[in-house]
Amino acid sequence: MAKGIIYVMTTVVPGLIKIGKTGTSNFESRMYQLERHGYSNVVGLKRHFAIEVDDYDEKELLLQSIFSKSKLENSELFALDVNLVVQLLSSFEGQQIYPENTTKDEVFDDAAEKRGASVIPEGTYYMKRKVKIWDKPVTGKMQVKNGKFIVLKGSVCCPIRGAGWTSTKQIDQKRDASSFIDDVLQEDVEFTSPSLAAAFLTYKPENGWTEWKTAEGKPIDIFRK
Repeated sequence: MAKGIIYVMTTVVPGLIKIGKTGTSNFESRMYQLERHGYSNVVGLKRHFAIEVDDYDEKELLLQSIFSKSKLENSELFALDVNLVVQLLSSFEGQQIYPENTTKDEVFDDAAEKRGASVIPEGTYYMKRKVKIWDKPVTGKMQVKNGKFIVLKGSVCCPIRGAGWTSTKQIDQKRDASSFIDDVLQEDVEFTSPSLAAAFLTYKPENGWTEWKTAEGKPIDIFRK
């Protein structure tokens, strides 16, 4: 069984992605070439997910068949939601090559949440709850706009990191780059999912689908269901 890497890349064109394959030893050089020189007159390619699998030729043909209706003729470009492809690729048996610092389960869950997030109507949503390790209530506003989840200035954030948060890098970076006065956020902060936006407020793992609510008090999970 031939072993190789199947990868998916985003492009400068929103909603246009590249699905391809390469030998294991050629991955970095292939990424270098595509990211710097583009593909089929499309530029701005960036690696998004890659996995090493057995029978990679056959698996790539399977992907080509599954997504044939979204394929641009005579190319490896597809008009697809990249998160849909990542969900499928991360379910394959094999070693994840990129990204390097997350597990396949984490990548799958993140892609699933981002796909689900597309159903949330644009508007403002609210969060208010107590955090056991802090004596104040966490309160926040989140604006959904253009597929982004923006925690708004004036939200009250817990300053103490909670136990059990195993993927702190993104939240830590956002926290370090943000300004607070008496735990009140001083500028808007953008996220890619409602759960990350909620975790930014409480500084611990959260299910944003149940924590963020409409003005009528209904959780945003109603849109997904």
